[in-house]
Amino acid sequence: KGAILESIFDCFPQRFKGYHEPFVGGGAVFFGLDPKKAVLSDINAELINVYKTIRDDVDGLIRQLRRYKISEDDFYKVRARDPKRLSVVGSAARTVYLNRTCFNGLYRVNKKGKFNAPYGRYANPKVCNEENLRACSAVLQDVEILHQNALEVTQRVSKGDLVYFDPPYDPISSTASFTSYTAQGFGREDQEALAEVFASLARKKVHVVLSNSNTPFI
Repeated sequence: KGAILESIFDCFPQRFKGYHEPFVGGGAVFFGLDPKKAVLSDINAELINVYKTIRDDVDGLIRQLRRYKISEDDFYKVRARDPKRLSVVGSAARTVYLNRTCFNGLYRVNKKGKFNAPYGRYANPKVCNEENLRACSAVLQDVEILHQNALEVTQRVSKGDLVYFDPPYDPISSTASFTSYTAQGFGREDQEALAEVFASLARKKVHVVLSNSNTPFI
C-alpha cells in the first residue's frame, strides 16, 4: 500500500473522528495517515501480538531481534518453533524475523495455521531496524490494538468515524488465489459479508473506504 497511499488518501474525508483499520496487515495506510485517534485490529493473532509488543515493549523486542542469525538453516529452525510456546516478546520477534527473511515478506499459513512461507534469498536483510521500530512504537502509544474479526468493527464505530477496509483480495484468476493469511482463509462468502457491513456503516453516516481487486464478482 505504501506505493499508492496518495490515491487511497484521496478517497478519505478531510475530517473524521476516530480511525479504524480492521485488516491492519502491514499498517502502511495507518502509519502514513498517523491519525490522532485510532483502533487497529486483525484476525491474525501473531500480527496483533507484534503490534502490541512494539507499542508496549519495543526495547525487549529489539534485544530479541539482535540475537537472531541469518541463514537458511536458522530460518527453518525459527519457523518450526511454536509461537504459543514462546514468550509474548519472543513470539513477536519470531514473527518479525520470519517476515524479514522469508520469500517476498509473504505471511502465509497452511490449514493448520502454521507459517509455511519459504526462505528468501536476500543479500543482507535487516532483521532489526531499531530506528523504524522505535518510530512505530512512538506512533502506536495511544492506539487501541485488538485481536478481532474485521466484521466486528460495527460494534465500536460511530457516526463521523472513518473505516478503511483492506481485506485479502478477490483473486483475479483461478491460479492467483491468495486467501491463506489465516487458516480460515477469506473466501467469497466473506467478501459478501464484508460488502453488507460496508453498506450498513455507510447508512449510519460512517466514512467507509475499501480496497479490493477489480473483478466482476467484487
